Amino acid sequence: MAYNSKTLNGKWALITGAGKRIGASIARTLHEAGADVAIHYRGSKEPATKLAAELNGIRPDSAITVQADLLNTDQLGEMVSEVTGKTGRLDILVNNASSFYPTPLGEITMAQWDDLIGSNLKAPLFLSQAALPHLKASGGVIINMIDIHATRPLSHHTVYGPAKAGLAMLTRTMARDLAPDIRVNGVSPGAILWPDDDMPDSVKANILAQVPLKRAGEPNDIADCILYLVRDATYVTGQIIPVDGGRSIGW
Repeated sequence: MAYNSKTLNGKWALITGAGKRIGASIARTLHEAGADVAIHYRGSKEPATKLAAELNGIRPDSAITVQADLLNTDQLGEMVSEVTGKTGRLDILVNNASSFYPTPLGEITMAQWDDLIGSNLKAPLFLSQAALPHLKASGGVIINMIDIHATRPLSHHTVYGPAKAGLAMLTRTMARDLAPDIRVNGVSPGAILWPDDDMPDSVKANILAQVPLKRAGEPNDIADCILYLVRDATYVTGQIIPVDGGRSIGW
């Protein structure tokens, strides 16, 4: 069953890490376009609950929350069952949740490896696998959140970069294997939101100097690209779109 509808009305989207930051923007954008949304969180219960209440205030019974630790593979199938038990269907899966922090060579721990590979590569694979029967039935879409540093190394991020590079290849592999029933694409953000623990202004200035548009992006830039891939790009699969102000073409 090909996914060929240009409307998201009646569709259900599951977005991981959707309680705040870019994930929340994705949830709002898909919801505004007519989709109902399942907001996944691990520890951010309060913002996820608040977001669901906000969206249900706009359109009743259009948002739910679901909690799971994505590093626990056993919980992934349980989460899909919980969502579809409430919604009756699943049309869109956005693998947005991610861990991001430096791991300099010589200091890398197995816990860091398990966390970064687990959240950025293992969880998207096994969550997508758990969702396959429902996405196939609906002619659905999978969107993976990659990173421009999947192809260009970021200093001291020795585990994160390879994890995202693996996710990029997984995106293309799944697109080939799941066609024509399910489309699979990726979005590759550049400088959109600075890390929660912030970073020195000198580092920010150095990053922005590498961006042809000379500014950071906004969460909506990512969300709008995902909306395009989900709703409008019905003949696009296996592609990864950089949303980075042009940084990936020139540094």
